[in-house]
Amino acid sequence: MAELKIGEETFNVEVEGPQDAPVLMISNSLGSNLHMWDDQIPALSKHFRIVRYDSRGHGASAAPTGPYSLEQLGKDALAILDALGVKKAHWMGLSKGGAVGQWLLLNAPDRIERAVLANTAAQFGGADAWNERLRIVREQGMAGLVQAVIDRWFTKEFQAKAPETIARIRAAFEMTPSEGYAACMAALRDLDLRDAIRNIRNQVLVIIGKNDPATPPEAGKAIAAAIPGARLVELDAAHLSNIEAAEDFNKTVIDFLTAPAKPARPKSFPSRKQAAKKAVKKAAKARPAARARRKPPRRR
Repeated sequence: MAELKIGEETFNVEVEGPQDAPVLMISNSLGSNLHMWDDQIPALSKHFRIVRYDSRGHGASAAPTGPYSLEQLGKDALAILDALGVKKAHWMGLSKGGAVGQWLLLNAPDRIERAVLANTAAQFGGADAWNERLRIVREQGMAGLVQAVIDRWFTKEFQAKAPETIARIRAAFEMTPSEGYAACMAALRDLDLRDAIRNIRNQVLVIIGKNDPATPPEAGKAIAAAIPGARLVELDAAHLSNIEAAEDFNKTVIDFLTAPAKPARPKSFPSRKQAAKKAVKKAAKARPAARARRKPPRRR
């Protein structure tokens, strides 16, 4: 682990994998920390130089008084890349991390290669539900939400068969600074990127969990439909699909990030649509000239 000083704030950052490999930056969900990705590191670090960090307000990173904005969270990620000397990286974020990824794709597309947006949304429900959660956190602390959150993050079947994993994730949630959690909730409450993401042009993979009540499959499908050329993969999991369906998640991500780049269409071979438009324009230009060449009728 390493502490990076960004301005007046400190961020907890971990870098793993070959130094000469492509960089993959990964961002945690609301209420977790960089260790939510532990099941990904052995497989992904064979292919990538992985940069993972505790988001603002989470884990061992700075948790200043909020509320925070999505722009602030996105600029944190860019500042960390700058501090590490990384000009361009792949991105992978889940839930809140997926929202940050959308902001980066819209506001700093030249810094991102391909992006994985997992179990996320372009709008995270109505303000009333978020405000109720804010009230509980402020009155009861993280303990007031923990069981409800675990039930949204994992299916009952997975909770029964993986108690040690559940205990680890529960502990991380309970240790999240309540002020930082509340400040990030405000950023998600106010988010609406449903129209903006239509302008994204990077290669994007959207992962959804078919049993996810936190960001239902429809939310991920809407993102994939809005972003031109986006891929969509559904896994048999709830919200933290990277943990509940780790093996399938890892394979899906590696296949997407290591696939050959899509070839650009050769300029000398226009598409059929372009060729048809060109032919129509050419014909339109030719008509006045043809009419001018016609001889006037003889007078009788």
